[in-house]
This record gives sequence, C-alpha cells and structure tokens, in this order.
Amino acid sequence: MPSPAGLEVRPARWGDFDDLRESYFHLYDERAAGEPIGITLFADRPTPADEVAWFEGHFRRALSGEEIFLVAAVDGHAVGSCTIGGVGQAAGSEVSHVGELGLLVHHDHRGKGVGTALLERALEEARSKWEVIFLSVFSINETAQRLYRRFGFSVCGHLPRCVKRGGRYFDQERMVLDFSQKPKTIGANR
Repeated sequence: MPSPAGLEVRPARWGDFDDLRESYFHLYDERAAGEPIGITLFADRPTPADEVAWFEGHFRRALSGEEIFLVAAVDGHAVGSCTIGGVGQAAGSEVSHVGELGLLVHHDHRGKGVGTALLERALEEARSKWEVIFLSVFSINETAQRLYRRFGFSVCGHLPRCVKRGGRYFDQERMVLDFSQKPKTIGANR
C-alpha cells in the first residue's frame, strides 16, 4: 500500500502533543459510539495533565535513547504514533533485550498506509536496540494483526477476557518479532 501524499515519519516533537492527544481522545468517542476499537482505554478519559505526563515520559525516554517515539505527520499534523520501549527497568537487566511496541493511528487515517510507514521506520531503528519486540492486540482487530504479520510478528499467546469494556469482554493476542530468526524483509507482502 502506498503511503499517503505528504506523509512524513519522524521523531516526535513537543509540538505534536495536541494532535496526538486529539487522536487518543477520539478513541473514547469511538468507544462511546460502540465501535470495536482495538486498544485498551481507561474507564474515563484522562485529564489533560495526565496526557501531558504520558507524553512527557515518552518524550524524555526518546531523548535519552531508551525508547523510539515516532510520529506520522500529514500536512504538518501528527496523525499517528509508534513507540517501542524497553521492558527492562535498567540497562543490563535480564530483559533489557526486549522491547514493547505501541501503535496509534487517528481514525481518519487508518487503512491508508500510515501504520505501515510507522512500523517500517520503527522496526528499522529497533533492530539496533532490541533483540525481541512484543505487542498486544485485540483478537477482534484482524486488520492490525495482518499488518503485524506482514512485518514478521507471530502470535505467541492468547489472553482470554483480558479487557472488560462495559459488560463485554475482549481477548487479546500477544505477538512477537524475534530479530534473531530468519530475516524477513520489513514490509514484505504489502
């Protein structure tokens, strides 16, 4: 899938905060409308201060080299983000070789190559930082699972009833990409 015209994937900037907060807050509207969004949310929309703290933490870890924090921007506005951060508490821990991936694309830009562009760049950078990358995805989010499989991720676990949204339960799949396995061309089979 070709990337949208004017798409730029780059490190996050402090000025991306408002766009990313809007994308995240829109997920609460999607949930309220009954859309089967495939991301875990808090029961209530976070406060602006909570969002500043979230963004500041990712931004600080990216500046220190502990995390990859990329945005996809279209016409100068951030329409998606991808983070990969280490799961180890400190360099040299027994799990410091493991990264955890998070991906968010604004509702209006899904299915247009934004997620593909973010993953391609993030995973290229991740190869020099981690040996294994994990992520969790809702079992019903088949579109996201197909995207992750194209990049070499495979299901390594199933978490039944992992999320309770109202009176409904959702399962999650745990997926892994092991860079030590036979190399796969990133983004193959697009």
